[in-house]
Amino acid sequence: MDNEEIRQLREQNAALRALLDSLGRDAAHNQAVLQRFQERELALLGAADLIELLERLTRGMRRSFSLDSLKLKLFDPYQVLQDLLDTQGEDLGGLLHDVELCDDVAETRTRFGNLDEPWLGRWCGHQHAPLFGWHVGGSVALLPLRHAEGLAGYLCLGSRDAHRFESAQATDFLAHLASTAAVCLENAVNRERLRLAGLTDSLTGLYNRRHLQHRLAQEVVRSQRYGQALSCLFVDADHFKRINDKYGHAAGDQVLIALAQRLRARLRGSDLPTRYGGEEFAVLLPETDLPNALLLAEQIRATIASGGIAVTPDQTIDVTVSIGVSELDLETQAVNPGEAMLRVADEAVYLAKADGRNCVRTMAD
Repeated sequence: MDNEEIRQLREQNAALRALLDSLGRDAAHNQAVLQRFQERELALLGAADLIELLERLTRGMRRSFSLDSLKLKLFDPYQVLQDLLDTQGEDLGGLLHDVELCDDVAETRTRFGNLDEPWLGRWCGHQHAPLFGWHVGGSVALLPLRHAEGLAGYLCLGSRDAHRFESAQATDFLAHLASTAAVCLENAVNRERLRLAGLTDSLTGLYNRRHLQHRLAQEVVRSQRYGQALSCLFVDADHFKRINDKYGHAAGDQVLIALAQRLRARLRGSDLPTRYGGEEFAVLLPETDLPNALLLAEQIRATIASGGIAVTPDQTIDVTVSIGVSELDLETQAVNPGEAMLRVADEAVYLAKADGRNCVRTMAD
């Protein structure tokens, strides 16, 4: 074997070693990527509830994959997700900064070009800035969240690295992660809806007394911690027994349903209307002092008294309410200041009844 053949063999061996080293590095990299994806999927599958799942889909994923931006767009045409989140009784502002609940499904799909498969590529300002809400630059990955029932929304990943997400990359890992996320979301929503089924009144759709007690404890703690006002309304239908006796219990049910609808129409998303029992409703008003609670109570009273309630296709009856109002008082020595607030509002209803009904009263009156 001459020197030239030896040189060629050495070059071939060097090239082969370089190729093996490159394959080894690629294999190690792919193994690390696979492990990171598996860890993130296990974290999603292990989320205890909807809030924890959303946190792991947003903050958790952004940390795990070292992303510069992440946005989660979820379809919510009937405000189911919004209602579920409203029941949590905690400040979700930080978490929901990365979550957008989209009530217009068609418009949202148009924003994503009706994307059905993961899309990876360079940042395009006019197309991607509206999705992320700011200029990311670099590259993005747009992942449809698909499950057995269809499309649940989109997960948007952004990196300042222009080569992080390239169109030539395989999308198997990302597609699998998106499918896992969609299934976890569907399951979390179903679990939450089942939980809430035990916390709502079947007739009016308002929360029940059990949920009021749970939220009351949370709101009192928040009021104590942050020095925020907390007020309560007790709303009682006037002469309700007469309605049942004269028109029947079916008509009485229609009145309660209408009262619940009119009550909810005057409230904020953070307020908690509940059916306390019979024809009596209780409303928690976070971050609301007594003067503002009185203003709201008067608006509710006027709204309910402004028009009759249809109890049959051809019969309408006039209904009024008496309302008692109270504010949380942390200066007293009450063992349970939240329960004391409810009791004072309930007692104020009797003042309103004694003053002729269809009015608003406090125990200071």
